[in-house]
Amino acid sequence: MSSFAVLAIAAGLIAAAVPTRGSRTHRLSLAAITAFVVLAIGWLWPEGAATAPAAAKEAVEGADTSPSILLNLLIGVPIGGAIALLFLPRQMLSLVRGFTYAIFAVTFLLSLWLLSVPMTDGWHFQYIADWIPIAGIRYHVALDGISLWLVVLTTFTTPIAAFASFGSIDKRIKELCIAFLMLQGAMIGTFLALDLFLFYVFWELMLIPMFLLIGIWGGAERRMAAMKFFIYTMAGSVLMLAAILYLVWTHHELNGFWTFDYLALCQVVLPGVPGTISPQALCFWAFTLAFFIKVPVFPLHTWLPDAHVQAPTGGSVVLAAVMLKMGTYGYLRFSMGLFPAQAAHAAATLAGLVIMFGIIWGALCAWKQSDVKRLVAYSSVAHLGFVMLGLFGATTSGIKGAVLQMINHGIATGALFLLVGVIYDRRHTREVSEFGGLAKVMPVYATLFVIVTMASIGVPGTNGFIGEFMVIAGTFVSERLNQFGPIQAVAAAFGVILAAVYMLGVVQKMFFGPLSNPKNKTLKDISPRETLALAPLILVIFLIGWFPQLMLDRMDAAVQTTRLRFVNTVLEVSPNPKAAQAVPPGVFSESFLKGAPKKPSADPKKKKVAMRPTKRGGAK
Repeated sequence: MSSFAVLAIAAGLIAAAVPTRGSRTHRLSLAAITAFVVLAIGWLWPEGAATAPAAAKEAVEGADTSPSILLNLLIGVPIGGAIALLFLPRQMLSLVRGFTYAIFAVTFLLSLWLLSVPMTDGWHFQYIADWIPIAGIRYHVALDGISLWLVVLTTFTTPIAAFASFGSIDKRIKELCIAFLMLQGAMIGTFLALDLFLFYVFWELMLIPMFLLIGIWGGAERRMAAMKFFIYTMAGSVLMLAAILYLVWTHHELNGFWTFDYLALCQVVLPGVPGTISPQALCFWAFTLAFFIKVPVFPLHTWLPDAHVQAPTGGSVVLAAVMLKMGTYGYLRFSMGLFPAQAAHAAATLAGLVIMFGIIWGALCAWKQSDVKRLVAYSSVAHLGFVMLGLFGATTSGIKGAVLQMINHGIATGALFLLVGVIYDRRHTREVSEFGGLAKVMPVYATLFVIVTMASIGVPGTNGFIGEFMVIAGTFVSERLNQFGPIQAVAAAFGVILAAVYMLGVVQKMFFGPLSNPKNKTLKDISPRETLALAPLILVIFLIGWFPQLMLDRMDAAVQTTRLRFVNTVLEVSPNPKAAQAVPPGVFSESFLKGAPKKPSADPKKKKVAMRPTKRGGAK
């Protein structure tokens, strides 16, 4: 028996013995979760990776040369499960919930198989099939070290959000399950799609279930918040669609065939010089605005606080943990991948704006909130500002820190929204002034809240520290930010201090001091069900905080090659203000272009038939 298996058993026994209250099921569930996390550390440990099964290692090459259905299952299982739920009777709540849990469990286990393959350079588990050949649209999905962790984050947090929702929502459970399953499938598809038409389909598909989650199961002003969320996101999507169509048309004019494939469109440089109004600049901003709305970046952020406040707890968890990452991922993959010259030209300015109006202004807004859920919502604006700053700097450290911070934010902020939902279910208010001295009557709840707060403000030993540190370090030495890099790094570090001010301030007001409000004196501490929802997130906070290299190693190759493509394209391509051009050979590696569409060859069996003139001068 391996040392990690022994540790897993020991950790499970300790976890089972910790709860002073709760049923046997509660204790066994905590033991299973803890043991699973310890086994995951052993599986991800570099020595364990070196002894991975031979079949898993062979999949590295096989993923690029033969179709793999794993990614299709990751997308299709939750979407197919949502369709299957339509035929189950809504009165059988246990069956509906059990079926939903089973689908989530299968999807999560499938996503864990992705970790068995070393994330070397290039695309893995690639699957390509013609979809609409006449328009050059293909079903093209693939994975690299960047999208890997975002897919795992999706399969990990969505079932937790659904589990928490079942404890507080008692109406339209069948529709709620369908919405969560459909949302999960669409989000996974967005991270995996390499055909821009397919990406756009998934991008729009995930709006519908989130719109329903907010509009049906939300708060008093849910319809307003749902409409605001939908209109903002749809406006950006329309701009992105127009840019996609122009890019596809330009590729056709340049290469003679239609395609929506990302690997082909990356090789097209639109006409334009950075700093001028041109087709290249307009398309870059069309994509970027769509992603900035989703992040969100000031001043396109106003939909987020309303959506978070009105959404049910599970909806807020998914929105914060995964959906906001669509914007940061989209900017890294598409804005920087398709328009590197424009992204490089705008980097210093955008970094200054995101520091001033994202990190600092977002923190100040969070500091002044009286509603704790709105405070957490504004904290997302500040934390995701660090992610965008790392991408703008375009250093290896900054990009790796940004990707890691996407995961960290999803874990910590998702846990914060779960904790806010716990106190709201008991008091039906989120006003900070209504609380005080809660640590006296809810000690376990207070302890968990403090732990997640430490992760949110980036205390060493928690997951939030290493990501923010790498972003700030990358900003300091970034060539893209010119002489402003050191100044912007110091300003971003000041944002970390502000995060400590507003988060520790709300902890002080809610949990310490006198227990003056009589309504709080009879509150029950956190329940076993709520503990089970939070336990995986708390364990992952420390897992990433103590062993960040387990995640950084698997994204290293993808980050390195992404940065090299970005830098080389900027250096090798001379701007042409009047005509589109192709990226010179050698800028993109063969592993990156594996799966790119080829120009259709003429069918030798089809010979041209000469047109014979008729008596009237026409052709016959």
